[in-house]
Amino acid sequence: MTDPAASRAGKVSYEGDSATLAFERHLGHPIEDVWDAITGSEHLQRWYMTKAIIEGRKDGRIEFWSGGAQVHVTGRILTWDPPRVFEHERNIEPRKGIPTGERSIIRWELAPEAEGTRLRLTHTRLAPQMAVQIAPATHALLDRLEHELDHTPLADFPRRIAAVRNLYPPLGGRRTGPRVERQRQESKRDGPTQDG
Repeated sequence: MTDPAASRAGKVSYEGDSATLAFERHLGHPIEDVWDAITGSEHLQRWYMTKAIIEGRKDGRIEFWSGGAQVHVTGRILTWDPPRVFEHERNIEPRKGIPTGERSIIRWELAPEAEGTRLRLTHTRLAPQMAVQIAPATHALLDRLEHELDHTPLADFPRRIAAVRNLYPPLGGRRTGPRVERQRQESKRDGPTQDG
C-alpha cells in the first residue's frame, strides 16, 4: 500500500552549490480561492503562521514574520499575475540557525484543472543544507494550506513535520522512493560517480 504522504512529497534537486525544492498538489478548490489563500494576510496568518505584508504588484515588497522566533523575511515581488503566478524573493539576514542568511526565490503557480486547481511551488537558490532542513516544513505547510481551504482543523505543524521528515533524507543520504533526485555535473559517459 502506498503511503499517501509519500505520493505528495516534494522533490529536492541539487546542482552545484544550489538546491531546488519542487512541490505539486491538486487542490479541490477554485483557482481564485487558492490565490486568496496564498496571498491574503488573514489566510497566511492561519495556515502559514506568519504576519504578512504583500504589496500585490510586480516590484512590490513582501515582509513576513514567521513562527515563534519571528523569523523576518523580506523580498521583492518578481511576478504578480493574479490568479496564476506569484513569485518573490525570500531574504533572511544571518541569525541563529541560519548563520549565512538566505537569498532564495519562491514561485507559486496555479492552473485550473478538473475539480480544482493545480498548485506548483518551486523554491530555488537554496543552499543544499537549507533545502534539506525546510523540505519537511514546506510539505507540512502545504498540508496546512489544504486544511485551510477545506475549512478543517489545521495540522499541528511540529507533529506534521515529524511525520513527513523521513520522506526527505539528510544531505548525501539515500532513500527509497522516486522523489529525491541528485543532479550530477558529470554525464553518465564520464563513468560512475562516488554515489554509485
